[in-house]
Amino acid sequence: MTQTIDIPFWQFALLIAFAAVTFASHFLFPSVRWFFRRRFERAVAQLNTRLARPIEPFKLMRRADNINRLLYDPQVMEAVVAHAKAEGVREDVAFEKARRYAREIVPGFSTATYFGFAIRIGHWLTQALYRVRIERVEMSVAGIPPEATVVFVMNHRSNMDYVLVTWLVADNTTLSYAVGEWARIWPLRWLVRASGAYFIRRRKITPLYRSVLARYVQMARDNGVTQAIFPEGGLSRDGRLGAPKLGLLSYLWDGFDPEKARDVVFVPVGLNYDRVFEDAALVAAPPKGRFKLSWRRVIGAVLPEVWPILAGRQRFGHAAVSFGAPVSLRAAMLAGGRVEDLGRELMARVGASVPILPVPLVADLLLAGPPEVEEAALDAAFRDRMTGATPVPLTDASAPADFTLEDGLRVLLRRGLVTRENGRITVAAEAGPMLRYYANTLPGRQTPPPEAPETPEKYVIAT
Repeated sequence: MTQTIDIPFWQFALLIAFAAVTFASHFLFPSVRWFFRRRFERAVAQLNTRLARPIEPFKLMRRADNINRLLYDPQVMEAVVAHAKAEGVREDVAFEKARRYAREIVPGFSTATYFGFAIRIGHWLTQALYRVRIERVEMSVAGIPPEATVVFVMNHRSNMDYVLVTWLVADNTTLSYAVGEWARIWPLRWLVRASGAYFIRRRKITPLYRSVLARYVQMARDNGVTQAIFPEGGLSRDGRLGAPKLGLLSYLWDGFDPEKARDVVFVPVGLNYDRVFEDAALVAAPPKGRFKLSWRRVIGAVLPEVWPILAGRQRFGHAAVSFGAPVSLRAAMLAGGRVEDLGRELMARVGASVPILPVPLVADLLLAGPPEVEEAALDAAFRDRMTGATPVPLTDASAPADFTLEDGLRVLLRRGLVTRENGRITVAAEAGPMLRYYANTLPGRQTPPPEAPETPEKYVIAT
């Protein structure tokens, strides 16, 4: 027992290394994790006291735990068995495919990333690019029961929508978005997941994938996670509000028990901009069918203006957000409505909430007249429209009275869409499609729902 054993030094070093790893994994790491976990829980508890709608425990669970919870959900397991039978494969093979879908969808929320990075970047970026005008989000959610799940329903004008709305509601809640495949590139993929967003596919969708995605959306709904969705399914190519695609809405509708489950309250959100990054690509895109947004073209159009923007010498004009009257899922179901009725009602409210901004209004006035117009006449028409003196129905309470013609002309002149000389404004020959795109964003130009519900008031909740 006391005999000396000689071993090479490399074996001794390896033995010490193994012993150190064993000690760390069994004693040191658990203590360190416990220490930081306690600090994290205290920080989240303190943060929740400042939020009108605290972060739900479901969102704070480890990503691996939520993936397993989703995978072993009874409805997902039934979908796995059905997929195995339909495809003629073993159930373990179908289960692994479901696991890949779950790992693709489920986010991993990080409060440090969301509040320490994403919100600050969003605040800086939106303030650098736009003069932001908002309605107080507190007013839009004031009458919603605190236990209800809130879903913001928005029109989709730009990829800046994610940044703008996330920053605007940061003092009240955290948002979970459904993000398309465009964001699945590194390092954007990590940032999107850490911000609580989940990815959805536009292509190669199977019944098993739909089942996994639907159950995740429903689990988030049932656990009170505040969500934000774009029912149009993609960016508007002509500025108008598109017809609703009922995918995510149907997931929120299906399996909801109005008698027992916590209510789901939809808050319509209208967004508008004096300029969006993607406008040239959207105007040039075909009116129907899929198209791939050319980021090279977008960056090429914006890059020359980056330095003046960073230097604070110019902006893209105004960006505005307005909120409509909330809609209760429980009330809609108890009234005998359908998900199609709910979709049309929500889009009608979103369209009515879209703010009026200077560039869209100036673009509409220029399109209604000759290519060359006296600036004084244009200014008079602008003032009449803003004060409601003309019969054109551009009714929206979010249209401030302090906008001027110069606010709209400044952006159009800088882009070369119009010229000014001797008190006359001349529309460039090629400016028609771009002006029409922005004029279409006015509330009176939104596409009306083809079959509005007979009594839309039945969906309204008290606010």
